[in-house]
Amino acid sequence: MKSTQCYHCGDSCDDDLIKFDEKHFCCNGCKTVYEIFSDNDLTCYYNFQDNPGAIPTEIQGKYDFLDTETIAEKLLDFNDGSTKIITLYIPHIHCSSCIWVLENLHKLKSEISTSQVDFPKKTVRITFNSETTTLKEIVLLLSSIGYEPYISLEDYEAGKKKVDRSLIYKLGIAGFAFGNVMFLSFPEYFEVDGYWIEEYKNIFRWLMFTFSLPVVFYAGKDYFISAYKGLRSKILNIDVPIALGISVLFIRSSVEIIFDLGTGFFDSLTGLVFFLLLGKFFQQKTYNFLSFERDYKSYFPIAVTRISSEGKEKNVQIYDIEKGNRLLIRNQELIPVDGILINGNAEIDYSFVTGEANAVHKKSGDKLFAGGKQLSGVIEMEVLSSVSQSYLTQLWSNDVFQKDNISHFKTITDNISKNFTIAVLLTAFISTAYWLFFDASKALNVFTAVLIIACPCAIALAAPFTLGNMLRIFGKQKFYLKNATVIEQLAKIDTLIFDKTGTLTTNKESTINYEGIVLNQQEKSILKSTLRASNHPLSRSLYNTFGEVETIPISSYVEITGKGIIANYNETNIKLGSAFFVNNNNEKVTLDTAVHVSFNEDYKGKFIFKNAYRKGVKALFSSLEKTYNLSVVSGDNEGEKTYLQENLPEGTNLLFNQKPEDKLEVVAKLQKENKKVAMIGDGLNDAGALAQSDVGIALSENINVFSPACDGILDAVKFNKIGTYINASKKAIKIIKYCFMLSLCYNVVGLYFAVTGQLMPVIAAILMPLSSISIVVFTTISTNILGKKIK
Repeated sequence: MKSTQCYHCGDSCDDDLIKFDEKHFCCNGCKTVYEIFSDNDLTCYYNFQDNPGAIPTEIQGKYDFLDTETIAEKLLDFNDGSTKIITLYIPHIHCSSCIWVLENLHKLKSEISTSQVDFPKKTVRITFNSETTTLKEIVLLLSSIGYEPYISLEDYEAGKKKVDRSLIYKLGIAGFAFGNVMFLSFPEYFEVDGYWIEEYKNIFRWLMFTFSLPVVFYAGKDYFISAYKGLRSKILNIDVPIALGISVLFIRSSVEIIFDLGTGFFDSLTGLVFFLLLGKFFQQKTYNFLSFERDYKSYFPIAVTRISSEGKEKNVQIYDIEKGNRLLIRNQELIPVDGILINGNAEIDYSFVTGEANAVHKKSGDKLFAGGKQLSGVIEMEVLSSVSQSYLTQLWSNDVFQKDNISHFKTITDNISKNFTIAVLLTAFISTAYWLFFDASKALNVFTAVLIIACPCAIALAAPFTLGNMLRIFGKQKFYLKNATVIEQLAKIDTLIFDKTGTLTTNKESTINYEGIVLNQQEKSILKSTLRASNHPLSRSLYNTFGEVETIPISSYVEITGKGIIANYNETNIKLGSAFFVNNNNEKVTLDTAVHVSFNEDYKGKFIFKNAYRKGVKALFSSLEKTYNLSVVSGDNEGEKTYLQENLPEGTNLLFNQKPEDKLEVVAKLQKENKKVAMIGDGLNDAGALAQSDVGIALSENINVFSPACDGILDAVKFNKIGTYINASKKAIKIIKYCFMLSLCYNVVGLYFAVTGQLMPVIAAILMPLSSISIVVFTTISTNILGKKIK
């Protein structure tokens, strides 16, 4: 008796038969995969091969090495016991359907919490529960649905992936064929007569046909695949008119050769594909250049405190961190590297990495991973490896943390391309119909010429190249943006909100005076040790005044945002912060910025800060007042209101005594009034407002204030350039619009010659990729000129 095979994987399902949609499945997993494909019109997946979900026999046992913990550990990006993250290279990713399937792996396997595809790199980043599944099972699942990952321990160690050279091969074949077809076409071009030419004319034509076959069915196949996928997904992409043009040229030319009607258009056909691929190669090279340039994020203005062998603390750039260094991580700081916890109460929030908000307790000797945030006091750790800046950049750019209100500029470009394609197709069919009626001999030439000359590739290139180049230019100017869409958001800004402490003011030049009962040596040690754990600008400034005072281990530490700190050492309780928080009911109402201190509920005194404002604040606000609505929102009291009123433009909105939630409400209120708001803060108490605003910019001095809530990080030395950067963003959008105009003019002129039958297909095949290249050259030159003006 013949056993019943599972429709998805091919295994026998006599023992546990599940019937659905008149098909048989061996388990709910296979049935679920089929349902997902069926619900999303992806059942063509089963047309390529019978039982495609079967684990190929050649890979059975292939991944047994993943059961070895030491080997699997080398491949993981993150491992915290129950939660693991791995990035796998999937060579078979090629379209939007692939992205959809791979980002819905959680529907196939509940142990997978998230899966994110990086399409350009052909990788998928998978977060899974290692208590209920294994890495090997994840890899086998991917293989069973046709996405076998490429795993090489050597490549992973080196951080390299297999180079895809297919475009170079296709370009080589198309170029070879184009050159030979053009050579064979010369006698026809010059209408040369002669016995030998006439004798071998048919051989020449069939050779041209032969040369065209690999060009159409290999070099040009991606255009057909993309057009087919787009039409199946009801998306009219820019490859539709290209595929149609190639098809028409090939069919018409083949008919002429077969029935001896003429020489055909094989020169135009091979030339079209060659120049299209040449344009794609140029684009790919330029994108790789931009991708390399975007490594400027390795210069993030982020520092970490390194402890020397003598016990001295020093702020250093994170790229100076080496294996074996000892680091100090304060409350709310991000762990920049993998390391081992030496001492301290570690409560690590890995939501930045995993999306899970539960804090994880770590004890001395446990491994700590980059991307975790310390939530409870200060800890010390030893570095296991030098910082992987690209990993931190990946975390910061993770789509999980993209804000919903971010600009959809790419969607606008896609819509323009879609409408353009519809217009091109209508023009092609209408003009062809016209010539069929008046002069049928020109109809096919007009149809192919229109499809070739009016490809909207140039329009699609304008935004990514312009914004990508501006991203690089801003990076060199120490203005680091999360992604290119932030530039378009900046161009729309009409309201600017500034935090005061740590933003308008700098803690490097502040003066601090103490008023109150003199503190003994132990109290100073407790106070300094408490301040050591805090990342607040006032805490950092005050900490630096204690110089040679020794630090001691604090047993408990709680920092309440916007209020103050509570800590314990043995039997001594310390509170520092605002007068109200420290319970100093006898404090007279003053307008000073101060940090109050008490020990065991016994009030000691206060440290008074005299703020020093950054150079260029007055000039910056004066340059912004005519264009933007300006506000200063501070958590401090009104002690410096008079100073600000005298030095800032009239009409600047000044708000004091604002808690973090109040700052967020200020931003939200303005947004309800249809204002486009940019918030500039120090990234600490402003996190909520930075996240709420249309563009959140964190100012960085020399401390680790790395925050996923912000859209950009600005080096404090470039604070007075904020207006210049926003104006540059507006000019970048104008460059994109100029590109649209240039492309439109080119297409109008080209269509005139194509519709009137005066444009030869081969000339159109050359002009079309040149239009794309001209757009790239224009945007590159324009943005570079703009970059020189903002220095």
